[in-house]
Amino acid sequence: MKKYCFALTLALGILSAKAQETTIFDAMRYAHEDLNGTARFRAMGGAFGALGGDLSAIGINPAGSAVFANNQVGITLTSFNRTNDARYFGSSTSDVDYSLDLNQAGGVYVLVNEDQSSDWKKITVALNYDNVNNFDNTTFVSGVNPTASIANYFLSFANDNNVLLGDLGGFNYGMLNFAQWQTLFGYEGFVINPVSQGPQSTLWVSNVPDGGNYYHEHSMVSTGYNGKLSFNGAVQYQDWLYLGLNLNSHFSDFRQSTSFFESNQNNAQAGLQRVRFNNDLVTFGNGFSFGLGAIAKVNEALRLGVSYESPKWLRLEDRFTQSISFSTVQNGANINNFFDPQQILIFDYRLQTPSRFTGSFAYVFGKSGLISIDYSMRNFSNTRFRPESAYFDLNQAMLQMLTNTSEIRVGAEKKLKQWSLRAGYRFEQSPYENNEIMGDLNAFSGGLGYNFGEIRADISYTHARRDMQMPLLSRGLGSGADINSINNNVTLTILFEL
Repeated sequence: MKKYCFALTLALGILSAKAQETTIFDAMRYAHEDLNGTARFRAMGGAFGALGGDLSAIGINPAGSAVFANNQVGITLTSFNRTNDARYFGSSTSDVDYSLDLNQAGGVYVLVNEDQSSDWKKITVALNYDNVNNFDNTTFVSGVNPTASIANYFLSFANDNNVLLGDLGGFNYGMLNFAQWQTLFGYEGFVINPVSQGPQSTLWVSNVPDGGNYYHEHSMVSTGYNGKLSFNGAVQYQDWLYLGLNLNSHFSDFRQSTSFFESNQNNAQAGLQRVRFNNDLVTFGNGFSFGLGAIAKVNEALRLGVSYESPKWLRLEDRFTQSISFSTVQNGANINNFFDPQQILIFDYRLQTPSRFTGSFAYVFGKSGLISIDYSMRNFSNTRFRPESAYFDLNQAMLQMLTNTSEIRVGAEKKLKQWSLRAGYRFEQSPYENNEIMGDLNAFSGGLGYNFGEIRADISYTHARRDMQMPLLSRGLGSGADINSINNNVTLTILFEL
């Protein structure tokens, strides 16, 4: 248990004292990608590495565009329905978030070589957008923590960094580092006090009455997305080999608002009675990656595929604001106040995510159906924040706490005249060595398709489940809330062959 608590503390509380508190969870937000895309792609669990012929399959294996026989344009809408069941020290809560979003849009142009004697049969050019992460999410947690108060959060910054009381004076907040900034909120919110009022005082103590049983509420609302725009080119060599290249442009827009509330009834005559601590984060940025892939048609039935996706090199900017309101009793007087310096903290940094290797197998039963399997590997411990000098401790923590992962995707399709029946399964290992922080993902999917001729309509349903720990604060409270996150998504794609 002590080992687990230490690991969780590292995951949630690594601090760059010069600037901001950045955590492993921030890295995983951009390193991890959901399985989004066309309805056919999602219905078959994303197992398209050896198949191609689907606009979203280009993201798995760039050679897949060369499988297309005709020009095609497609657009996809997805309803995202996420349920978060939370447990915090024996108390249970549940919250649901629903959103409808454009999930995919793209097209492919096929240029057939008219020279029948040439070994190069076809060239394809494609442009495709996939929403690889939908950040719309809502979580509410409540319960009674028997031992830990919000004061521990502020004290960890104040005492661990020897923050001077004198450094908090005045209103030039832009000169404060992050540890001083958090100490200021604890001080102005009457959560913590210096032992002495001298400007050189570096020892801080809690103003929260002792006695345990601190009632906590935590609400989190996030919105945004990670988008990927792929510029693709592919060729077909003879009748058996397909080769492809992707140049990917990434762009992110993430917004999160959290509110933490604490109250206690340990001493109604003195000390902090209630406090609400608000944090708002906006992150946006862009980046680049590339992909290479090949598909081999071994015979009329068997297909093999291999692909490589480079790391994403991202440039991100955080805009961070905080405020605190409180009710306290000092010298017999009730004090209710609100501290909001209206200061926006801006932090620029770079992030490199891990690369991915994928091997694929597919067996096609003539025109009646197929089965396909993809196996992918990613080493999440290779995730890096830059500049290295500012994030050395965090990068070392990721090297120790994150691990090499495997992902298995299985898909099947059965054709009945104009109809297509589809099913899929996806298993993804946790990126953490300790899967109590984040568990493995299991997802099941199914769908239907109908071919009208030049127009096709596909629909799919996906059910995915993953357990994780969510911190109410990045440090000081011990264990976070246990979250069982369930995603139920319905996707509709309309395709036009030109």
